[in-house]
Amino acid sequence: MNILVIGLGSMGKRRIRLILELFPEAVIYGVDARQDRREEARSLYGVCCEESICQMEKTCHVDAAFVCTAPLSHRQIIAECLHNKWNVFTELNLVSDGYKENMRAAEENGCKLFLSSTFLYREEINYIRSCIDENTKWNYVYHVGQYLPDWHHWENFKDFFVGDKRTNGCREIMAIELPWMIKTFGKVTDYHVVSDKISGLPIDYKDNYLIQLFHESGNKGILVVDVVSPAAVRRLEVYGEHKYLRWDGTPDGLYEYDANAQELKKAVLCEKEEHREGYRAFITENAYKNEIKEFFDIVFQGKKPLYGFEEDMETLKLIDSLEGER
Repeated sequence: MNILVIGLGSMGKRRIRLILELFPEAVIYGVDARQDRREEARSLYGVCCEESICQMEKTCHVDAAFVCTAPLSHRQIIAECLHNKWNVFTELNLVSDGYKENMRAAEENGCKLFLSSTFLYREEINYIRSCIDENTKWNYVYHVGQYLPDWHHWENFKDFFVGDKRTNGCREIMAIELPWMIKTFGKVTDYHVVSDKISGLPIDYKDNYLIQLFHESGNKGILVVDVVSPAAVRRLEVYGEHKYLRWDGTPDGLYEYDANAQELKKAVLCEKEEHREGYRAFITENAYKNEIKEFFDIVFQGKKPLYGFEEDMETLKLIDSLEGER
């Protein structure tokens, strides 16, 4: 199996590492315009690298391509991969540019087009989803935030996509969280937003959002998103009558209220946590690996994806509205 990873930054390297853990027999190729990244990929993983997709087309047959570049470049790269009849796994797009054209191209060329939605593959999220029954009306309070300069400690935030207004940090958080929230609590039917800029960060977008969401199911909640909090935070509380869940974003931090014992008890999860040094405690490798496996199950076994471009179009429309750009 020949796999091409396009974009050899932090996410591209993560995908290479996890693909090789899952499929040691896979042959990985890489594309990146930056020489230092190509050299690093060669050194770390023995990857054959080229500067462009055009050069790589002449080098090898490709079974699947992973698009791990900045989101605003995805549209054209995905189109080129589909033109070559390659199955495509893409990281978050954050904008819907070219969605309809690329969905049509995938169908016409018989290719699978898979969109990363990592949180749908987290065991903690699956546990929470299993607890949310239709007979209970649920409320939630969810805060996700981290000071923007701390996101990538190895580079200036202006040098990667969260510094761009169209793919800003708050938008990325919403694009990560809303897919699983909508699948868990129901379609969003109404909302109320308070947002502004409270930091001195040199950015041209709002740095915090207080969002009240109303769901078709009758559930409702508050989502707080920011790129200001000096402490990296992911804190969720979900409750209904006689029911309560609390999660701090880590594999060991999910608790459920036991009504009989009248106390909080830690949820028992099956997966062994895989954590990479240098990342926050709530960033684990398991979900990234799970969705890679899911992609290949879709490509080779015809499995139906949990989330796709069509659903993401609706999610991005909602985010546009939450940002005030209807």
